[in-house]
Amino acid sequence: MTFFLGIDGGGTRTTCVIGDETTVLGTGIAGGSNIVRVGEDEARAALTAAIQHAYAQAKIDPSQIKRSCIGAAGSARPEIQEAIRKIVATLIPGEIEIVGDTETSLEAAFGTGPGVIVIAGTGSIAYGRNARGQTARAGGWGFAISDEGSGHWIGRTALSAALRAHDEGDHPMLLDDARKVFGAANDHELIVKVNASPDFAALVPAILAAANAGDAASNRVLTLAGNELANLAKALVSRLFCAGEQVPVAMVGGVFRNSALVRQVFYNSVRSACPAAAVQQEIVDPVQGALARARRGQFV
Repeated sequence: MTFFLGIDGGGTRTTCVIGDETTVLGTGIAGGSNIVRVGEDEARAALTAAIQHAYAQAKIDPSQIKRSCIGAAGSARPEIQEAIRKIVATLIPGEIEIVGDTETSLEAAFGTGPGVIVIAGTGSIAYGRNARGQTARAGGWGFAISDEGSGHWIGRTALSAALRAHDEGDHPMLLDDARKVFGAANDHELIVKVNASPDFAALVPAILAAANAGDAASNRVLTLAGNELANLAKALVSRLFCAGEQVPVAMVGGVFRNSALVRQVFYNSVRSACPAAAVQQEIVDPVQGALARARRGQFV
Protein backbone atom coordinates (compact mmCIF):
# COMPACT_ATOMS: atom_id res chain seq x y z
CA MET A 1 0.00 0.00 0.00
CA THR A 2 1.13 3.57 -0.76
CA PHE A 3 1.24 6.21 1.97
CA PHE A 4 1.53 9.99 1.84
CA LEU A 5 2.54 12.62 4.40
CA GLY A 6 1.53 16.25 4.83
CA ILE A 7 2.84 18.87 7.25
CA ASP A 8 1.63 22.33 8.24
CA GLY A 9 4.44 24.17 10.01
CA GLY A 10 3.13 27.28 11.74
CA GLY A 11 4.47 29.77 14.23
CA THR A 12 2.84 28.14 17.25
CA ARG A 13 1.87 24.66 16.07
CA THR A 14 3.15 21.95 13.72
CA THR A 15 0.75 19.31 12.44
CA CYS A 16 1.74 16.18 10.52
CA VAL A 17 -0.77 13.79 8.94
CA ILE A 18 -0.17 10.45 7.24
CA GLY A 19 -2.70 8.81 4.97
CA ASP A 20 -3.27 6.42 2.11
CA GLU A 21 -5.09 7.46 -1.06
CA THR A 22 -8.35 8.22 0.76
CA THR A 23 -7.98 8.06 4.55
CA VAL A 24 -5.98 9.84 7.26
CA LEU A 25 -4.28 7.16 9.35
CA GLY A 26 -2.17 9.12 11.82
CA THR A 27 -1.72 12.65 13.15
CA GLY A 28 1.10 14.24 15.13
CA ILE A 29 1.04 17.70 16.72
CA ALA A 30 3.96 19.62 18.23
CA GLY A 31 5.06 23.20 18.86
CA GLY A 32 5.85 25.86 16.29
CA SER A 33 8.34 25.17 13.48
CA ASN A 34 8.50 28.53 11.68
CA ILE A 35 12.28 28.80 11.41
CA VAL A 36 12.21 32.58 11.10
CA ARG A 37 10.35 32.85 14.40
CA VAL A 38 11.72 29.98 16.51
CA GLY A 39 15.12 29.16 15.00
CA GLU A 40 16.40 25.93 13.48
CA ASP A 41 16.85 23.99 16.73
CA GLU A 42 13.29 24.52 17.92
CA ALA A 43 11.92 23.92 14.44
CA ARG A 44 13.84 20.65 14.20
CA ALA A 45 12.49 19.48 17.56
CA ALA A 46 8.89 20.32 16.61
CA LEU A 47 9.06 18.73 13.16
CA THR A 48 10.70 15.60 14.54
CA ALA A 49 8.10 15.22 17.29
CA ALA A 50 5.13 15.77 14.96
CA ILE A 51 6.43 13.35 12.32
CA GLN A 52 7.31 10.63 14.81
CA HIS A 53 3.93 10.90 16.56
CA ALA A 54 2.17 10.57 13.20
CA TYR A 55 4.23 7.49 12.31
CA ALA A 56 3.38 5.90 15.64
CA GLN A 57 -0.35 6.57 15.31
CA ALA A 58 -0.47 5.39 11.70
CA LYS A 59 1.51 2.28 12.64
CA ILE A 60 3.62 2.34 9.51
CA ASP A 61 7.33 2.27 8.79
CA PRO A 62 8.83 5.51 7.40
CA SER A 63 10.10 3.59 4.36
CA GLN A 64 6.47 3.19 3.24
CA ILE A 65 6.01 6.93 2.58
CA LYS A 66 5.97 7.63 -1.17
CA ARG A 67 5.51 11.43 -1.28
CA SER A 68 5.33 14.29 1.20
CA CYS A 69 4.38 17.95 1.08
CA ILE A 70 5.38 20.48 3.72
CA GLY A 71 3.63 23.84 3.91
CA ALA A 72 5.50 26.34 6.06
CA ALA A 73 5.43 30.09 6.56
CA GLY A 74 8.41 31.77 4.93
CA SER A 75 9.39 28.78 2.80
CA ALA A 76 9.09 30.76 -0.43
CA ARG A 77 12.65 31.83 0.45
CA PRO A 78 15.20 29.30 -0.93
CA GLU A 79 17.33 29.36 2.23
CA ILE A 80 14.30 28.51 4.39
CA GLN A 81 13.32 25.70 2.03
CA GLU A 82 16.82 24.29 2.20
CA ALA A 83 16.92 24.46 5.99
CA ILE A 84 13.58 22.62 6.25
CA ARG A 85 14.68 20.01 3.72
CA LYS A 86 17.84 19.28 5.73
CA ILE A 87 15.78 18.79 8.88
CA VAL A 88 13.24 16.40 7.38
CA ALA A 89 15.56 14.51 5.00
CA THR A 90 16.52 12.02 7.71
CA LEU A 91 12.90 11.57 8.82
CA ILE A 92 10.93 11.35 5.57
CA PRO A 93 11.85 9.18 2.53
CA GLY A 94 10.58 9.59 -1.02
CA GLU A 95 9.72 12.79 -2.85
CA ILE A 96 9.43 15.92 -0.70
CA GLU A 97 7.78 19.17 -1.79
CA ILE A 98 8.22 22.29 0.35
CA VAL A 99 5.89 25.22 -0.30
CA GLY A 100 4.48 28.21 1.55
CA ASP A 101 1.52 27.71 3.87
CA THR A 102 -0.43 29.93 1.48
CA GLU A 103 -0.19 27.20 -1.17
CA THR A 104 -1.38 24.41 1.12
CA SER A 105 -4.15 26.60 2.54
CA LEU A 106 -5.42 27.44 -0.95
CA GLU A 107 -5.31 23.74 -1.84
CA ALA A 108 -7.24 22.78 1.30
CA ALA A 109 -9.91 25.38 0.61
CA PHE A 110 -10.38 25.14 -3.16
CA GLY A 111 -8.26 22.33 -4.56
CA THR A 112 -6.87 23.53 -7.88
CA GLY A 113 -9.74 26.01 -8.39
CA PRO A 114 -9.97 29.77 -7.90
CA GLY A 115 -10.49 31.59 -4.62
CA VAL A 116 -9.00 33.78 -1.91
CA ILE A 117 -7.75 32.59 1.47
CA VAL A 118 -6.86 34.78 4.44
CA ILE A 119 -4.57 33.27 7.07
CA ALA A 120 -4.67 34.73 10.58
CA GLY A 121 -2.49 32.86 13.03
CA THR A 122 0.60 34.19 14.74
CA GLY A 123 1.05 36.23 11.56
CA SER A 124 -1.35 37.07 8.74
CA ILE A 125 -1.40 37.00 4.94
CA ALA A 126 -3.88 36.65 2.07
CA TYR A 127 -3.36 34.64 -1.09
CA GLY A 128 -5.55 34.11 -4.12
CA ARG A 129 -5.87 32.56 -7.55
CA ASN A 130 -8.37 33.30 -10.30
CA ALA A 131 -9.83 31.02 -12.97
CA ARG A 132 -7.05 32.12 -15.35
CA GLY A 133 -4.40 30.80 -12.99
CA GLN A 134 -3.12 34.22 -11.97
CA THR A 135 -2.06 34.48 -8.33
CA ALA A 136 -1.42 37.34 -5.91
CA ARG A 137 -0.74 37.95 -2.23
CA ALA A 138 -1.49 40.74 0.22
CA GLY A 139 -0.01 41.43 3.64
CA GLY A 140 2.33 39.09 5.46
CA TRP A 141 5.29 41.48 5.36
CA GLY A 142 6.41 40.75 8.92
CA PHE A 143 5.45 41.73 12.46
CA ALA A 144 7.33 45.02 12.51
CA ILE A 145 5.50 46.59 9.56
CA SER A 146 2.56 44.35 8.64
CA ASP A 147 0.62 41.18 9.67
CA GLU A 148 -2.48 43.19 10.53
CA GLY A 149 -5.20 41.21 12.27
CA SER A 150 -2.82 38.44 13.31
CA GLY A 151 -2.39 37.08 16.82
CA HIS A 152 0.79 39.11 17.20
CA TRP A 153 -0.96 42.27 15.98
CA ILE A 154 -3.95 41.70 18.28
CA GLY A 155 -1.72 41.22 21.32
CA ARG A 156 0.43 44.27 20.59
CA THR A 157 -2.56 46.49 19.75
CA ALA A 158 -4.50 45.46 22.86
CA LEU A 159 -1.50 45.96 25.14
CA SER A 160 -0.85 49.38 23.62
CA ALA A 161 -4.46 50.36 24.33
CA ALA A 162 -4.16 49.02 27.88
CA LEU A 163 -1.07 51.13 28.53
CA ARG A 164 -2.86 54.20 27.18
CA ALA A 165 -5.74 53.50 29.57
CA HIS A 166 -3.19 53.14 32.38
CA ASP A 167 -1.83 56.58 31.51
CA GLU A 168 -5.36 57.94 31.88
CA GLY A 169 -5.66 56.55 35.40
CA ASP A 170 -7.33 53.20 34.70
CA HIS A 171 -5.88 49.77 35.53
CA PRO A 172 -6.84 47.32 32.75
CA MET A 173 -6.78 43.63 33.64
CA LEU A 174 -4.70 42.97 30.53
CA LEU A 175 -1.68 44.51 32.26
CA ASP A 176 -1.97 41.89 35.01
CA ASP A 177 -2.33 39.17 32.37
CA ALA A 178 0.67 40.51 30.47
CA ARG A 179 2.89 40.39 33.55
CA LYS A 180 1.98 36.73 34.03
CA VAL A 181 2.45 35.84 30.36
CA PHE A 182 5.84 37.55 30.06
CA GLY A 183 7.10 36.67 33.55
CA ALA A 184 7.37 40.26 34.77
CA ALA A 185 7.31 41.01 38.51
CA ASN A 186 6.16 44.61 38.05
CA ASP A 187 5.26 47.21 35.45
CA HIS A 188 8.87 48.26 34.94
CA GLU A 189 9.93 44.69 34.09
CA LEU A 190 6.90 44.34 31.84
CA ILE A 191 7.86 47.40 29.80
CA VAL A 192 11.42 46.14 29.39
CA LYS A 193 10.19 42.74 28.21
CA VAL A 194 7.54 43.96 25.78
CA ASN A 195 10.03 46.27 24.11
CA ALA A 196 12.34 43.32 23.43
CA SER A 197 10.16 41.91 20.59
CA PRO A 198 8.28 39.21 22.53
CA ASP A 199 5.56 36.92 21.17
CA PHE A 200 2.55 39.20 21.58
CA ALA A 201 0.30 36.41 20.28
CA ALA A 202 0.70 34.82 23.72
CA LEU A 203 -1.73 37.49 25.00
CA VAL A 204 -4.55 36.42 22.66
CA PRO A 205 -6.17 33.87 25.03
CA ALA A 206 -6.48 36.56 27.72
CA ILE A 207 -7.89 39.05 25.20
CA LEU A 208 -10.45 36.52 23.95
CA ALA A 209 -11.49 35.72 27.51
CA ALA A 210 -11.90 39.41 28.31
CA ALA A 211 -13.92 39.97 25.13
CA ASN A 212 -16.20 37.06 25.96
CA ALA A 213 -16.73 38.59 29.41
CA GLY A 214 -17.87 41.83 27.80
CA ASP A 215 -14.69 43.91 27.95
CA ALA A 216 -15.24 46.80 25.52
CA ALA A 217 -11.54 47.42 24.80
CA SER A 218 -10.89 43.79 23.85
CA ASN A 219 -13.95 43.72 21.63
CA ARG A 220 -12.77 46.88 19.86
CA VAL A 221 -9.40 45.30 19.10
CA LEU A 222 -10.99 42.10 17.76
CA THR A 223 -13.36 44.17 15.63
CA LEU A 224 -10.39 46.05 14.20
CA ALA A 225 -8.67 42.72 13.52
CA GLY A 226 -11.68 41.43 11.59
CA ASN A 227 -11.74 44.57 9.45
CA GLU A 228 -8.00 44.48 8.80
CA LEU A 229 -8.21 40.85 7.65
CA ALA A 230 -11.18 41.72 5.45
CA ASN A 231 -9.09 44.46 3.84
CA LEU A 232 -6.55 41.83 2.77
CA ALA A 233 -9.27 39.76 1.12
CA LYS A 234 -10.81 42.78 -0.58
CA ALA A 235 -7.44 43.82 -2.01
CA LEU A 236 -7.06 40.46 -3.74
CA VAL A 237 -10.66 40.30 -4.95
CA SER A 238 -10.20 43.64 -6.73
CA ARG A 239 -6.87 42.57 -8.24
CA LEU A 240 -7.75 39.06 -9.40
CA PHE A 241 -11.47 39.02 -10.16
CA CYS A 242 -13.77 40.99 -12.43
CA ALA A 243 -16.63 43.06 -11.04
CA GLY A 244 -19.59 40.81 -10.24
CA GLU A 245 -17.56 37.61 -10.67
CA GLN A 246 -18.29 35.10 -7.91
CA VAL A 247 -15.32 34.77 -5.56
CA PRO A 248 -14.91 31.92 -3.07
CA VAL A 249 -13.27 33.21 0.13
CA ALA A 250 -11.99 31.08 3.03
CA MET A 251 -10.61 31.71 6.51
CA VAL A 252 -7.53 29.96 7.91
CA GLY A 253 -5.82 30.02 11.30
CA GLY A 254 -6.31 30.22 15.04
CA VAL A 255 -7.53 33.83 15.17
CA PHE A 256 -10.53 32.95 13.03
CA ARG A 257 -11.01 29.60 14.75
CA ASN A 258 -11.08 31.07 18.24
CA SER A 259 -12.95 34.35 17.77
CA ALA A 260 -16.55 34.40 16.57
CA LEU A 261 -16.38 38.20 16.59
CA VAL A 262 -13.42 38.30 14.18
CA ARG A 263 -15.19 35.83 11.89
CA GLN A 264 -18.42 37.83 11.87
CA VAL A 265 -16.74 41.19 11.28
CA PHE A 266 -14.64 39.65 8.50
CA TYR A 267 -17.69 38.11 6.85
CA ASN A 268 -19.77 41.29 7.04
CA SER A 269 -16.97 43.52 5.76
CA VAL A 270 -16.05 41.28 2.82
CA ARG A 271 -19.69 40.75 1.81
CA SER A 272 -20.48 44.46 2.10
CA ALA A 273 -17.66 45.44 -0.25
CA CYS A 274 -17.88 42.36 -2.50
CA PRO A 275 -21.50 41.10 -2.71
CA ALA A 276 -20.43 38.31 -5.08
CA ALA A 277 -18.01 36.89 -2.49
CA ALA A 278 -18.98 33.48 -1.11
CA VAL A 279 -17.32 33.33 2.32
CA GLN A 280 -16.98 29.79 3.66
CA GLN A 281 -18.01 29.41 7.29
CA GLU A 282 -15.79 26.42 8.02
CA ILE A 283 -12.21 27.18 9.03
CA VAL A 284 -9.74 25.62 6.59
CA ASP A 285 -7.09 23.16 7.85
CA PRO A 286 -3.91 23.71 5.78
CA VAL A 287 -2.45 20.29 6.61
CA GLN A 288 -5.22 18.71 4.55
CA GLY A 289 -4.00 20.74 1.60
CA ALA A 290 -0.45 19.48 2.16
CA LEU A 291 -1.70 15.90 2.20
CA ALA A 292 -3.77 16.49 -0.95
CA ARG A 293 -0.73 17.85 -2.79
CA ALA A 294 1.32 14.84 -1.68
CA ARG A 295 -1.37 12.49 -2.97
CA ARG A 296 -1.67 14.32 -6.27
CA GLY A 297 2.06 14.30 -6.77
CA GLN A 298 2.17 17.15 -9.28
CA PHE A 299 5.14 18.84 -7.71
CA VAL A 300 6.37 21.98 -9.36
